[in-house]
Amino acid sequence: MNSAFASWHDFWLMGGYAFYVWLAVAFTLLPLLALVLHTRWQRAALLRDIRRQQASARRMSAARRRAAAQEAGNE
Repeated sequence: MNSAFASWHDFWLMGGYAFYVWLAVAFTLLPLLALVLHTRWQRAALLRDIRRQQASARRMSAARRRAAAQEAGNE
């Protein structure tokens, strides 16, 4: 198999089109990286919200049980 470029220097120069090629690579990889980071941030926020809701539900359930126990003790 033959290489398209004679050296690494030629590879980085991309046959004289390096500016356009590497700009296209950057404009492809940067949005992908941003998407991955945003997705991870949103996942963390979603998990925080779920934990907060579960904690609230546990507190409400415990309060109902205490209220029911007090009501049963008063009767």
